[in-house]
Amino acid sequence: MTRRGEKEAVAAPPWSLVQYETADCAARAGILVGESVRALPNNWPRTTMDIFEDWDTYKGKLAAQHLDELAEVADAVLVAPITYPRKLMCAGANYYSHAAEMGTAKPDPTASPFFFLKAPTTTILGPDALIPIPEGDDPNVDWEVELGVVIGRGGKNIPRHEARSHVAGYVVADDLSARGHFTRADSTSPVFAYDWVAQKSRDGSCPIGPGVVPTWLVPDIEDQRIYLTVNGELKQDSTISDLVVGIDGLVAAASELMTLEPGDIILTGTPAGVGMPAGTFLTEGDLVVAGIGGVGEIRHRLVCY
Repeated sequence: MTRRGEKEAVAAPPWSLVQYETADCAARAGILVGESVRALPNNWPRTTMDIFEDWDTYKGKLAAQHLDELAEVADAVLVAPITYPRKLMCAGANYYSHAAEMGTAKPDPTASPFFFLKAPTTTILGPDALIPIPEGDDPNVDWEVELGVVIGRGGKNIPRHEARSHVAGYVVADDLSARGHFTRADSTSPVFAYDWVAQKSRDGSCPIGPGVVPTWLVPDIEDQRIYLTVNGELKQDSTISDLVVGIDGLVAAASELMTLEPGDIILTGTPAGVGMPAGTFLTEGDLVVAGIGGVGEIRHRLVCY
């Protein structure tokens, strides 16, 4: 039994598709097995985006790959596992528990989900990131652990019953949110009172990782635990099954709005336990650890600049 404030142990993935750097090598794709980074064969694509572009081919090769035949990269440093998706879509208020803590009406699972976008190339950081916050500013940075769904095979107007076949795998993400910049007193109209860009798309506001775990390694993803701690204190603790609109529904709905492309990431929402209801936010030096059973764990510390 765990004590109050502790998180229970969760299953680690057998392996995940990552990107790494070395002293003499720019980011390239590899395999993470436990704490060991393994190099892919020389004739494989250099980056994970290249692999996702031909996912129907490489998913079979990955499934058949003998991991013990891959050379270990001793000086590898993990970086963001996808650099960079064309789209980083996020579902809002998509956990029943989070909607309840925010005081909203109970969400309707048959309604169209609410999506917003984060800028991929400037928000995405790797699994051991330093998160920049401006000195003297008061952004009220909040945490939101989320399951990221990575698209392998793109498409438009994807039927719900076919949605999972378009998913390559899953990744852990923290949708860091600057609550202090969400509303604008100087808006020219009530429809512009809420500033989603300022709240959600600040530089470094989406650490992801440690790698992309293929769907076949986590067939029970909806049953997996999702959690987040701040300086060792458990803040969020739920299961993916609390989603309002599930993975299939999100992929189908997103593809109605935009053509999904290989490597695109859909963040599926966050459970209860964010800082905003209690007015508790992250400050310089705080250490955040976010994880999902069967997918992995990321950590990031806030630093002022």
